Amino acid sequence: MIKKEQVYWDSSVFLGWFLNENDRVEKCKAGIELAQKEKLIILTSAITLTEVIKIKGQKPLQSEQEEEIKKIFEYEYIKLINIDRYIAEDARHLIWTYPHLHPKDSIHLASAIKEKIPVLNSFDDHFLKLNGKFQNIVISQPNFPRQLILNSQD
Repeated sequence: MIKKEQVYWDSSVFLGWFLNENDRVEKCKAGIELAQKEKLIILTSAITLTEVIKIKGQKPLQSEQEEEIKKIFEYEYIKLINIDRYIAEDARHLIWTYPHLHPKDSIHLASAIKEKIPVLNSFDDHFLKLNGKFQNIVISQPNFPRQLILNSQD
């Protein structure tokens, strides 16, 4: 069995895709296309299901969009990571170490670290500032290498 690439998306990435945001949607679509072709698995914390409804600085999603939101997180290529005591405690320590880190973002980061996901995607500047601070994880905006996309066309 071929091991699929893994990437972690925080809620800002899902919103960029869901809201079809001009400067973000193409970056998100590249990942979605790879996932649909079974070349990529997108992981996220279960907290994302709630967080996408209302993010500071974003227009809140309406209850009329619930079915659409629900459908997105039911795609087979999107996997949820449940929050357990260990993730919550690791998240708390991340906040103490990096005081600018928001609590929800600390849960995203702790989830990605626990699951050993090599790339965490976000559009949040305060989160992106942490790139390079961790040995086994890259924190960046979605940027799927052209070669990975070309290889998926086989």
